Amino acid sequence: MSQWSQVQQLEIKFLEQVDQFYDDNFPMEIRHLLAQWIESQDWEAASNNEAMATILLQNLLIQVDEQLDRVSQEKNLLLIHNLKRIRKLLQGKYHGNPMHIAVIISNCLREERRILAAASMPVQGPLEKSLQNSVVSERQRNVEHKVSAIKNSAQMTDQDVKYLEDLQEEFDFRFKTIQSLEQNDKNSALIKQEMLTLQAMLNTLDYKRKEVLSKIGRVIHEIDVLMNNMLTEELLDWKRRQQIACIGGPLHGGLDQLQNCFTLLAESLFQVRRQLEKLDELLTRLTYDGDPIPVQRPQLLEKVNFLLYNLFRNSFVVERQPCMPTHPQRPMVLKTLIQFTVKLRLLIKLPELNYQIRVKATIDNVCPSNRRFVLCGTHVKAMNMDESANGSLSVEFRHLQPKEMKSSAGSKGNEGPHMVTEELHSISFETQVCLYGLTMNLETSSLPVVMISNVSQLPNAWASIIWYNLSTNDPQNLSFFNNPPTATLSQLLEVLSWQFSSYVGRGLNSEQLNMLAEKLTGQQISYNDYQLSWAKFCKEHLPGKSFTFWVWLEAILDLIKKHILPLWIDGYIMGFVSKEKERILLKDKTPGTFLLRFSESNLGGITFTWVDQLENGDVRFHSVEPYNKGRLTALPFADILRDYKVIMADNVPENPLKYLYPDIPKDKAFGKHYSCQPNEVSKPSEGGVKGYVPSVFIPVSKILIDSTDPHSPSDLLPMSPSVYAVLREHLSPTVIETAVRCRLSHS
Repeated sequence: MSQWSQVQQLEIKFLEQVDQFYDDNFPMEIRHLLAQWIESQDWEAASNNEAMATILLQNLLIQVDEQLDRVSQEKNLLLIHNLKRIRKLLQGKYHGNPMHIAVIISNCLREERRILAAASMPVQGPLEKSLQNSVVSERQRNVEHKVSAIKNSAQMTDQDVKYLEDLQEEFDFRFKTIQSLEQNDKNSALIKQEMLTLQAMLNTLDYKRKEVLSKIGRVIHEIDVLMNNMLTEELLDWKRRQQIACIGGPLHGGLDQLQNCFTLLAESLFQVRRQLEKLDELLTRLTYDGDPIPVQRPQLLEKVNFLLYNLFRNSFVVERQPCMPTHPQRPMVLKTLIQFTVKLRLLIKLPELNYQIRVKATIDNVCPSNRRFVLCGTHVKAMNMDESANGSLSVEFRHLQPKEMKSSAGSKGNEGPHMVTEELHSISFETQVCLYGLTMNLETSSLPVVMISNVSQLPNAWASIIWYNLSTNDPQNLSFFNNPPTATLSQLLEVLSWQFSSYVGRGLNSEQLNMLAEKLTGQQISYNDYQLSWAKFCKEHLPGKSFTFWVWLEAILDLIKKHILPLWIDGYIMGFVSKEKERILLKDKTPGTFLLRFSESNLGGITFTWVDQLENGDVRFHSVEPYNKGRLTALPFADILRDYKVIMADNVPENPLKYLYPDIPKDKAFGKHYSCQPNEVSKPSEGGVKGYVPSVFIPVSKILIDSTDPHSPSDLLPMSPSVYAVLREHLSPTVIETAVRCRLSHS
């Protein structure tokens, strides 16, 4: 079943979540019509490879054209209209930046997998629940409402300033008219009446000036309160959501809404600034004793400039954290001399700033160690509105490389296999904004990154990134691992499930998480409030083992990704179950029932255990020697399950695997993943080298009924598979058994 088919079967509350991230950037119609094709492409790799993204975009448009031809024949007018519109939209939006659509589609597919994983969980995890707090959603709506109200207030004040300007012009005209009269005319009763009128007008002017200044002051105060409270909280929440998304959590959104709020506030502040400039202009033409403008205007202008600086400073954000194109799901782990990408955005979108802001990238070298790095490649670029599909003011660095500097002694610092994966650095960015007479120096930094020199260090480096972003919302605590805090086990388990949902397409259920909790703590506990140390997670070896918990789990992730991904996504691999628990599950099942679990003693190993029954009714369990990536490279795991044979006392090889736990017929579960059907194997006279019997490697184990050794057979022998029937046509069972015994004696 395709991922999209699974999504369509979700409950309405989950479908509403899916609906939120499909829009004109990637219309749901295309996701629906091209579901299988979209899921068969590597959008993650294309998101950091422009050539690959260009080809995928071209192929996507070709697929849309093919759909257009199909619906045209069906004369579906509405669908024809929508597909033409969508094709034009996709072509126009992404022609100049094909990697952006790869990022969008990759994120959508990942978010679908996360929602599918969440739907299979009995309850929502504590971290995800906190990110979807209804109080937060209510605050978002309040911020948007208040920003809109402030914008309206600033526009209304514009009308008041215009009225004040018109009133002063009338006063100036009347006053100059009286001044131009002869002295005798000034003593007339009419002129005296006009002077009284001017005095009344001056009083009105004074009142209006005070009123305008008061209104401007209120607008400034409202902006100040909004910026220091709700808007700051919104920005911090977005940064926290970004942290969680970086370690596999829910796709973070809301940046476009924040950009709208920041932009409207900036426009309102610049509007107020122009109003204050207009008041200054009116002041130069008319002032008087008790004039409020020279007293209040400087203070208000200073406050506006201060708010503008803070608004711009907070609006300079890292939209996409540093990430190597070769490892798109391991952001913030950077390898020396390997390119990485990072994207910044200014949330204040003003046309005047397009191509006017140049951003410089550097590495902060404030780490306690002596290691120092520099950035190679293009590290100064201009922000623009053309590269982003949504027209945001942003800049993406695509060709940066970290390089370790030589130490003062002339040798390279710690570059090599022993580079410390707990050392944190950050990428800093600085720029200068000059606008309407204001000059503002802005700075921001990435989340902490870990520098490695060898990909073998990547698993532990990624563990450091997980622990940091799980444990703190401080964006710049580079000394964090000097004394790393504990983490709540329930939150850690949620993040571990995200590693599976984001990296291999299916998260972990509560039973699987319980097994991991027991693995981490060594006991069965209620883990809601249990605090786990960093050492227990990543530094201390598991009891009786030569590796840590994290190394064990990372090896399983790698095994799934490279060798058994379709079986994992289908949910047929129980995976995380102890030997004791598997016996409890299997003991009352039909003989031949088996389950698949990950090895606890072998790194990156998967095994299967089946149950059978002796004539006296006793139950026996058999666990095959774990398969690792080396053996699975030679033979697909689904084929192993299909072709696996054991030789019992009667020397007749047979497949003991009948039902996948709890009672799913084996071929029903794995049939679609077989590389070929047994009856499709060529007979001796068909194909192959003349004079030889075509062969395929299959696993065979021998179980000795009277053996006192534990029953844990190994897959020992490659032999002709389903052509075993063909061999029986030419050889007797005795001859075959003799060959098997001979092979066993030499192994």
